[in-house]
Amino acid sequence: MSLSVFRNVLQHKDILVSRTTAPKMAEALLLLFDHDNSYVQVLSLELFIRVMDLVVDEGKKPLEKILIQSLLPLFFHCHDKNWDVAKASQKMLIRVAEFLNMRKLKQLVKKGQLSKFGKCLVASTADFGRMAEKRQGLFSEKKNKDSLAAPAKQRNASPKVQPVKEKKKKDAAGGGFSNSLKKFFACGKTEKEDPNKYRPLDCTTASIECAEWTNYILKADQVPEMVRIMHQRLASPETADVRLFMNILRMAEEHPAGVVLTLLRCAPTCDRAATMIWRTIGSSSPTVEKVLPTLICVMEDWPVHSMFTSDGDDTNVFALAATLVIWVIIQVPKCHEAMHKYAPHLLVTLIVQICESTAHASEEVDTFWKKCQEEHHLNINPSSFAVQTMKALLCRLRCENVVMQMARKHGWDTVLCAHTQHYAVGLLAREMRRDVIPLCCRTAIHLLGLLSTEGHRWDLPFLAFLVEVLEYLDLRECSESVLEMMARYLQSECRERRRLALRGLVVLIRDRLLARRMCILSQRLVDVLADEDAEVVRMSLCVFMNVLQHKDILVASTTAPRLAEALVQLFDHDNSNVQLLSIQLFEKVIDVVVDEGKKPLKRITNHSLLPLFIHCHEENQRVANASQKTLHCAAGFLKRRKLKQLVKKGQLSKFGKCMLAEDRSQAAEHLRRALPYLENPQESVREAAIRFIGMAGRCLKGQPAELHVLTQALEAMSKDDSPSSSNLEVQAIFGQRSSELRSSSGLRDPGSQEQYQETVKRGPPFSVTGAPATADAGYS
Repeated sequence: MSLSVFRNVLQHKDILVSRTTAPKMAEALLLLFDHDNSYVQVLSLELFIRVMDLVVDEGKKPLEKILIQSLLPLFFHCHDKNWDVAKASQKMLIRVAEFLNMRKLKQLVKKGQLSKFGKCLVASTADFGRMAEKRQGLFSEKKNKDSLAAPAKQRNASPKVQPVKEKKKKDAAGGGFSNSLKKFFACGKTEKEDPNKYRPLDCTTASIECAEWTNYILKADQVPEMVRIMHQRLASPETADVRLFMNILRMAEEHPAGVVLTLLRCAPTCDRAATMIWRTIGSSSPTVEKVLPTLICVMEDWPVHSMFTSDGDDTNVFALAATLVIWVIIQVPKCHEAMHKYAPHLLVTLIVQICESTAHASEEVDTFWKKCQEEHHLNINPSSFAVQTMKALLCRLRCENVVMQMARKHGWDTVLCAHTQHYAVGLLAREMRRDVIPLCCRTAIHLLGLLSTEGHRWDLPFLAFLVEVLEYLDLRECSESVLEMMARYLQSECRERRRLALRGLVVLIRDRLLARRMCILSQRLVDVLADEDAEVVRMSLCVFMNVLQHKDILVASTTAPRLAEALVQLFDHDNSNVQLLSIQLFEKVIDVVVDEGKKPLKRITNHSLLPLFIHCHEENQRVANASQKTLHCAAGFLKRRKLKQLVKKGQLSKFGKCMLAEDRSQAAEHLRRALPYLENPQESVREAAIRFIGMAGRCLKGQPAELHVLTQALEAMSKDDSPSSSNLEVQAIFGQRSSELRSSSGLRDPGSQEQYQETVKRGPPFSVTGAPATADAGYS
């Protein structure tokens, strides 16, 4: 809309553009030539022409510098796939050449001979730049003579020849822009000659201007000095030659590491001149692809990176400086392809930077960042800037929806807190897998490589991301390493790591082959069942359940007893899901245990009958049904047919009596194990326990431990604040029997008889079997 307003204003012929406004408008419009929106591109091109036409005479000279800079992007955009943009670019290129009195360039564009334009542009802009410098008095007369003589000397002299091997490069998929860039780099060379055949061996940086060594072979040890000269040249008020930007691209392609490290050292805060260089690099996707690995390498070493350049410089480079560069390059639309290629590495590196800057504040980092804030007018801390860079990267990758959903769910705020970063990274993975599954998978594969080795500092957020997208990966080639990694984290002392490892295993066991391999983790999974975290226990049970769903997988004789004992302990868990899964898994274990493991399992199965019988009275119907089904299976496994028939017919009221009758010697042990159920919050469970305790008390008559067990039972039952009629009845019976036993043993207990009489008054007699009876019916 701003461009439309300007265009409408400049439609009036009597309105001119002032000397101060023209350069500012031209610079702003020049940046818009590379905009993502083609309509904005066309408008900026049209408005640029209006500015040239309507600028006042005093403003034409300052405008020349910007017009020279516009020649290269205009030439590139003449090859744009969008016909409107290409046409507008060609039209404007004619007007700019006319404004700068470049007649030959103008004629070539008019005739459509763009293939020859690059060669002519190199020669014309160099001559034009020297003329401008001469008019401004930047060089002495002697230097002017030397600079004019140098090209003639080079033409007449016979340069040293060194054949350079041809580099085979694949054409970029974009076509027009990249091809035109290659043609422009190749200008000045005849078709019959090898492009690299007559390039001189050396160029002396002290005697040659940056814009004049296009045809030289640049050695690695010359790169740092040339980068510094380029930076100084762009930082000065001198006119920037088009070939300077061309040389930046060429040098960055041939020596990416040297260019990156030198520029990060001479301009760590990315000043205006450095920004121009980075934006120039960002305008060529192949060049960005070459510099990104070095930038990522610097970003990974927090807080500083140390590496030698060809001149021996090993000055430390701040990781944040590389992040700042990434942020600058991302703003250039043409970098999309390169960013997409290295997106997984960039995302992971930014996650590391967010974690590092949040957890560890450094004085040297803070001092450096204050300079960056002043240079770029930033009012955020390093961790927030890393988040901002990640947002910009996702937007460049066309993942705007991910950015919005993360903001809506407060994910960006959560990632800035050290204790919740892994939750935020997991949320990021979930949002990304909805829109960009391929990118998610590539990122997960990269993380898998990092997590394969022990001791990574930020393995928790990495693991959180990996688990969320594990089901989308093709694990045929890396299943072993994944299982090994999950097994390692199962033994971690960190609860979150154990939980994430179990979530990963829940996903992996869906594959039958992986489920079979997971049997090696059975002992570790049994140990996890003793965890205090209900969610960790639940997931471990889920892993076992899903593994045993496969019919050809049996429970080993060494695993079955340990697993069965752990499961019986979980029957009384507070979490109903854990209860249900443990009861169901117990049934599965006794059903699929190998023959060698059945004998050791019988003792534990016999021990499970009482808790399963009690839980058949659960208010939670799913738990009650599962308990009854498992009780039936357990009775069958123990070959106790009468018990099995009672469960099958639903005659649970007779089950306890029958179980005690079959083994009266265990009555005391059964009674003791039933006492904890008196504290169960569910009334139905307490009532079932009371009835069983009453029946067990009858079976104790005459046994040596009778008095001791009855005393324990009375103590447990007296703790009930609101006892049921069954509770009161059993207390009365046990109280009377205890008094009798004490009297026969010659022990005096005056309070026992009084307690018994008081208990009888508190409620009517009620038989533990459910039928009306006298208070001492249980012991007649």
